[in-house]
Amino acid sequence: MKKNLPLSETSIMAIKNLKANKLRSLLTMLGIVIGNASVITLVGVGKGAQNLAENQLSNLGANVLFVVPGNNDTRRRGVAFPRNLVLSDAEAIAQQVPTVKQVAPQITSSEVIQFGSKSTSSSISGVTPEFLSVRSFDIERGRFISFQDTNSAKKVVVIGPDLEEKLFSNVESLGKKIRIKDQSFNVIGVMKPKGAVFGNNQDKNAYIPLSTMVNRIAGKDPTYGISLSFISVEAINEKSTGAAKFQITNLLRQRHKIIRDDDFAVRSQKDALQIVSSITGGLTLMLGAIGGVSLLVGGIGIMNIMLVSVNERTEEIGLRKALGAKQKDILKQFLIESLILSSMGGVAGTGFGLATVKFIAIISALPATTGLNIVFITVLISGSIGLTFGVLPARRAALLDPIKALRSL
Repeated sequence: MKKNLPLSETSIMAIKNLKANKLRSLLTMLGIVIGNASVITLVGVGKGAQNLAENQLSNLGANVLFVVPGNNDTRRRGVAFPRNLVLSDAEAIAQQVPTVKQVAPQITSSEVIQFGSKSTSSSISGVTPEFLSVRSFDIERGRFISFQDTNSAKKVVVIGPDLEEKLFSNVESLGKKIRIKDQSFNVIGVMKPKGAVFGNNQDKNAYIPLSTMVNRIAGKDPTYGISLSFISVEAINEKSTGAAKFQITNLLRQRHKIIRDDDFAVRSQKDALQIVSSITGGLTLMLGAIGGVSLLVGGIGIMNIMLVSVNERTEEIGLRKALGAKQKDILKQFLIESLILSSMGGVAGTGFGLATVKFIAIISALPATTGLNIVFITVLISGSIGLTFGVLPARRAALLDPIKALRSL
């Protein structure tokens, strides 16, 4: 009775055959290498986008809420936001909501800022002294806007570091005069770097007293009075943000005499994180699927090459079967060859993909990264693909009639 060849002997024969056809083996592996590298790189880019968005949102503060004019429907339809969120609403929130620690109303406008012959377009925000602590900003040099500045509507300005570099270069900015909308403002402070949030470079912004913003830049709305761009609200602590959101919503509904749809929205960092996570998670999944297509194409390439190999090795297969090799031995050898090609290609592609992700993280602001679970799953899938797509060629070789094969000798 014929015995099956040991697995070790079959594996040695498969490796020898692959070595004998190095160029064909390398070209067969190439599809798997590209597929694995694509999956890891694209998933790494997707995770990097998610990390970047989460890092930017963390700068907003865990217990900070934002009250903005307009509801979800008006924002989806791109309708101009109503101007009915006013300064008295911010004052009412500060006085009547027990879970609120501080309130920072804000009016924002885009204006041209000039210093000497240099000028640039920048976001100008009218704020109160509470802005600094509510939004977790810090002063690098000089000072921030004081209550005296706000009460007297002084023409003073605090600028971001990027704006300072743009206007002043190597010149000391403190004490200098800049022009905003044909008004002269005295620079009293420079902010510490804060970074960007959703494409808005906060280091290029300028801040003036809210009262000065109303009197000198934005003016009052004829219907509502001092209309705000939004209100930043600091809850007592992170656990109380839910209660603060509920209480602010009820207060503003009463003040605005709302019966049906709200004309405002209250957002938290958690809400923004959920939205961003769903978007970036979908993006990562889509990018992974695109890379998966490359991996599938690599598997089809293995199947095609192995089928060609079966045709080329007809005599070898017939001779081995005539000498006593069983169908299982031939089947195992071809499956092992497919598995070796896909596994080696998977490892090489993984290394290339990880190097690419690291390179992207170094040369760009995107913190691209890939977890070990993604690496393990990708290598496992690539090996499974090689095994799966190697079944048809292996079965075809195993079922080859030795008599017909030997006739071609």
